[in-house]
Parts: sequence; C-alpha cells; structure tokens
Amino acid sequence: MKSTLLLAWRHLSHHRGQSAILAACIALIFLLPVAVQLLVAHYSAALAARARATPLVAGALGSRYDLVLNSLYFKGRVPRDLPMGEADRIQESGLGLAIPLLAGRSARGFPLIGTSHDYFAFRGLVLDGGTFPLILGDAVLGARVARELSLGPGDALLTDRGSLYDLSLSYPLRLRVVGVLRETGTADDGAVFADVKTVWVAAGLGHGHEEAATAPEERLLARSAGEVVFDSSVVEYVEITPENIDSFHFHGDVDAFPLSAVLVVPRDEKGATLLKGRYRVSQEAQLLEPIEVIDEILGFVLRVKRFFDANLVLVSAATALFLLLIVLLWLRVRQREFETLHKIGCARLMVARLVAAELLITVSAGLALAALLAGALVAVLRQGLV
Repeated sequence: MKSTLLLAWRHLSHHRGQSAILAACIALIFLLPVAVQLLVAHYSAALAARARATPLVAGALGSRYDLVLNSLYFKGRVPRDLPMGEADRIQESGLGLAIPLLAGRSARGFPLIGTSHDYFAFRGLVLDGGTFPLILGDAVLGARVARELSLGPGDALLTDRGSLYDLSLSYPLRLRVVGVLRETGTADDGAVFADVKTVWVAAGLGHGHEEAATAPEERLLARSAGEVVFDSSVVEYVEITPENIDSFHFHGDVDAFPLSAVLVVPRDEKGATLLKGRYRVSQEAQLLEPIEVIDEILGFVLRVKRFFDANLVLVSAATALFLLLIVLLWLRVRQREFETLHKIGCARLMVARLVAAELLITVSAGLALAALLAGALVAVLRQGLV
C-alpha cells in the first residue's frame, strides 16, 4: 500500500497543474457547506450562551425580538422607551437586581450604552487598563472599539449627532475614556459604556451652563450690562470638566426619563415567578426570558437553513456528477498510459489501486483545502459577531 501511495504521489507531483485544478474543484464544492455549518454552529452557540446567561429582560410593550436583540446584542432599536421609574420599582421590590440599559445613541459608529456598575459585575467584565466610569462624562471602551479606534485611558471620544433632520438634535458630547475592557468575544467588545446620566446628557436631556462672565472675548459677539451674545460657533461639542460638572442638571421628572430595557436578575426562583406574574397583567411593560426568544429566532433561522440545505444537496449532486465526468475524461486521456503499464507487466488490479490512490490523495487535498478556507472565512466573519 505504501508503494502504491508513493507511485500515486509521484504521478500527481509530475502533473502539478492538473492535480491542483482537480483539488481546487473539490475544495470549492465543499467550501460553502462546511463554512455555513461552522458559522451557524458558532453563531447559535454564541447567541444562546449570552441569552442563557441573562435571566430576564424588562421593556416597554412591543416587539419581543427587538427588545431582546437590542438589550443583549445592542442591535436595532426598541420602538418604545421604558421609564427609569420601572427599574427603581423592580429594585425596590426586593425580588431581584435591576440593571438599567439605555441604547440608541452611538460614538464614532459604535453603540453607546448607558448602564450602571452592576452591569460589569453581572457580565463578568474586567478591565484591561484604566478604571470603570466614576463620574459624569466618563466612558469605558470594549476591546474591539479600543483596537479599531486606537484609543485608551486618557483619550477622548465624541458621540455621534445622529440625523440632521432630528429637531431635538443636540451637540455631541465629548466623553473621557477612562478604561478599556478585556476582550470577551461577545457584543460587549464592540460597545462604549457610560453611566445612564451621561447618555441622557448626550441625548440632550441634561445640560450644564458656561459662565458668560468668564467666556473668552473672541467667542462673544456683544457684551452689555444686562446681556451677553455668544458667537454661533461658541459650542462645537459639549464637554464635562471638573470646572463645570456641578452645573450639569436635568429638567423634569427623572423617573420618566427613558431606558431601552432593564436586565433583571431575580433573587431566587420565587422572585422570578412573582415578577413574571406582575408583568403578565401589565399594560405598559413586558418581562421576557431571553433564551425563549432566541430559541424562537434560531428555530426560524434553522428552518430557512434546511431549505437552503436541500437546495445545496441538489447543487452538490449536480457538481459531483460534473466532477465524475471530469474524472472519467481524465482516465480516458490516460488510457495510453494504462496500456503501457499493462505491457510492462503491471496487473489491472494494480492500475486500479494506483488510480484509487491518486483520487484519494487529490480528494483529501481538496477537503483539507476546503476546511482551511472555511476556517479562514469563519474567522473573518466572526469579527462582526453580535
């Protein structure tokens, strides 16, 4: 057997171009199904793991899918906000820990998430450098954000202004980067985290005041005894500094201020049951188990995948027949070679074994190439994971 494989390898090495083309054809046949299987398995495991680690999510009535995808993976938007008072009520009930989440805004294209320190402990997030947000205006970056923007503790980051047609448009907020999170391979790597109040300021719900008396003359149009007129370019962005932090405040009832969702960690099974019972009759909010919603989404995705799998079987069968035709033509072209082998005393069984060994090596090389390419493709696509 060893001598047969050696002879087959020598023949394939002599016809390198022909052998490489055949191996490449085999690799391309198996590349797509292998890559799809790996991707679906990875995404399903990653989605389910994060959902399973999140006991309950509270949000305003509306799409269950939007609420879970936004609160767990920071994708999309929730159609309605939940008032801050709802998080306070859950916390004060003593039935579980309420972790507020405010999404919907961004900084340099990455989602800006307002939350509390409990979120970092709940997700098991640790710092790769710096500190967690301590005061208004502080922000901590996910590992991928810090890597792609080349930012670290001590740097600054402007929030995005959003749509120019938004009548409530506020100036960008200049965030102080105080820390970078260690990479986790989850959606947290691609987000910017700050205190909820900081995100409210970025949304224009809170503001500070600059002392007109101390403003530089080049930033004023006119100054009189009772009035100071600023230049239109006086504010390019809002920045919270040690000098003006005490002037920042909010107008209105803070309990009515918006949240996207509240992550709820029940005290025990009884607490979870009582909370579910309360929200089952609520006309304003809903309480969901993320894993149930994610299982529904994955079930739908897998049903669609089965349709494509069936189509792939037909395409693969047609491709395999075409490949068989190529092999038959390849054998026919080598007919003279086989006759020569017979004439020099090589048995027909030996010729068949030689051809089988060549096909075995070629198919194995094609499968190995398909696995290598599929692994590289999955590694690239995984960089954009939720």
